[in-house]
Amino acid sequence: MSFVELKDIEKSYGPVKALRKFTLSIPKGSLFGLLGPNGSGKSTTLRILCTLLEPDSGEVIVGGENALKNPRGVRKKIGYVAQEVAIDKILSGRELLQLHGDLYHLPRTFRNSKIQELIARLDMSEWIDRRTGSYSGGMRRRLDLASGLMHEPELLVLDEPTVGLDIESRAAIWSLLRELCADGTTILLSSHYLEEVDALSDQMAIIDSGKVIASGSPDELKSKLGNKRVSLKVREFSNEEEAEKVKSIIENIKGLHDIILNRSQGFSLNFFADDSEPLNILRTQLTNAGYDIFALAESRPSLDDVYLQATGQTLMDVELEIASKRDLKKEAKQAMR
Repeated sequence: MSFVELKDIEKSYGPVKALRKFTLSIPKGSLFGLLGPNGSGKSTTLRILCTLLEPDSGEVIVGGENALKNPRGVRKKIGYVAQEVAIDKILSGRELLQLHGDLYHLPRTFRNSKIQELIARLDMSEWIDRRTGSYSGGMRRRLDLASGLMHEPELLVLDEPTVGLDIESRAAIWSLLRELCADGTTILLSSHYLEEVDALSDQMAIIDSGKVIASGSPDELKSKLGNKRVSLKVREFSNEEEAEKVKSIIENIKGLHDIILNRSQGFSLNFFADDSEPLNILRTQLTNAGYDIFALAESRPSLDDVYLQATGQTLMDVELEIASKRDLKKEAKQAMR
């Protein structure tokens, strides 16, 4: 049974298309991961789901309610923890939680007991009464999460909840999310941390350029690729033409599939093998063809492999490309001053 349905969502910012016929279904009581690089449309999706942004077209259903027709009713069902939350640095953490409870019109007795429960669950007792201006990043994220849980939402939406956190803070948040999911809360977790989505998600979707390119459980998506992930380099890989010649050899061997030419890693060839025997055949054929193997690495398929097969790039490659463009824009602005 689906708790959230996003159907054919379109959203543009001027000439930039942020979402393109975006469709997603989130099962009730699941921890659903939304994985993609910065700029892929994740935050836009979350803001539309939380009724903070109106799509150009499409339909949003949350818990049986149409979010575009009844946004007030949907907001009561949702707890939203944004990537960056503005915090009044003069107030203490407890005062901010009290304010948040009042905004949801929670009865005072319930509000105060809920605050005490969240302080204990998130281990905030030592610093909750200090001014938030003195909080570390980990403290602020725990407080953000507590704010999102004050009204006991049916759906908790998290936008990069552990970005920049230390290992201890990340582990505490992971533990709480698992507890909440076990208690029946539906959780949508947006992240570009592969290991986070892999470790926590029951179901997930990979988003790129405003559309879903793969969906399912992490294990299902990885198992579709085969038993072994293989990365191959030979000494003749000085250009793309040589790599294509070797690719044609791989394509003719049964049991080797989903071959991708990875240009970002010195023209390596990435593919998947059903077992070891096709790899033995490949080694023999490469030797007979006069190709010396420079590197042949085997590993279990990962979510980055799923992303690579769907887009032709690894998630790290995309992040580096985005960061490079951001740095170039910054340099251009500084040069114009």
